[in-house]
Amino acid sequence: MVNIGNMMKQAQQLQKKMSEAQEKLNSIEVEGVSGGGLVKVTATAKGEIKKILLDESLLKKEDKEMTEDLIVAAINDAKQKGEVASQEEMKSLTGGLPLPPGMKLPF
Repeated sequence: MVNIGNMMKQAQQLQKKMSEAQEKLNSIEVEGVSGGGLVKVTATAKGEIKKILLDESLLKKEDKEMTEDLIVAAINDAKQKGEVASQEEMKSLTGGLPLPPGMKLPF
């Protein structure tokens, strides 16, 4: 027979670990890069953009459209890297148990 008290205790511990993991994701930083390093975006693993660095060569009026495209590409690169870092952190939290496809933590 399942001990409800133990299950509740485990659920509370998991909830605490989830909260700690979420806080940790705010401190993990990733760098997205595009244009061979001409544009760099620093973001948290949760997707908050912290910094955008542009190479001076991109600051010409005739390169405006390309620069805008490179910024978007760098942001998307940082976002993807943040998702990978988040998945790795959650994997350590769940003890490596795979989650069903499409299911993300926290719920």
